[in-house]
Amino acid sequence: MSDRMELTAEVRTDVGKGASRRLRRNADLVPGVVYGAGKEAVSITIPHKDLHKASESESFFSQILTLKTGSDSEPVILKDLQRHPARDRLMHADFFRIRMDQKISVEIPLHFLNEDNCVGVKQEGGVVSRTMTSVEINCLPADLPEYIEIDVAALSLGSALHLSDIVLPEGVEIPALALGDDYDNVVVSVQAVRATVDDVEADAAGAAPEEGNAEAADGESNEAGDDS
Repeated sequence: MSDRMELTAEVRTDVGKGASRRLRRNADLVPGVVYGAGKEAVSITIPHKDLHKASESESFFSQILTLKTGSDSEPVILKDLQRHPARDRLMHADFFRIRMDQKISVEIPLHFLNEDNCVGVKQEGGVVSRTMTSVEINCLPADLPEYIEIDVAALSLGSALHLSDIVLPEGVEIPALALGDDYDNVVVSVQAVRATVDDVEADAAGAAPEEGNAEAADGESNEAGDDS
């Protein structure tokens, strides 16, 4: 696991929607809350520029973070990050305290390897179709991976990899698999390339008789009719 990302926050006592709006508008702060580990929830604020910069990293959403408030610091994971629907602004952040002796559930990104060189693409002309880009896992904090790699090199046209096919690091589980085969969802597959509209029109044009030939055919048909 890489070095933990750190965020510095301040405890806030002014809560509510009106207070949150003032914090965003007047101080460029993002309101948030930290909870869990048997402790009371604490309302906090984080400078927008710091939180925005952290959110540009993939690992921010799936790794253990160090949240510093004054002289205290504690390990947390991000549970929710609310964004403005129309602007590049962060609106609220929820952080969950963790204990190193208790398992946590985290959504982990999937990294796909050898997509361009897999059998179904290179030899059979298909395309890779990703059904999932992340997966929820359970593990102890010390076993938390940054991401999970899936090698699709051997995937042929029409075949797929499911959740149960993922090679997991030691100590990591996919809770969905404990629910039965119906939850063993497809993660990635190789499918045939669909014909585009242009391809269909080109094929139709190629199949249609040329104008001159069509007229000649009509003439021959009419002459045959006159003879009868």
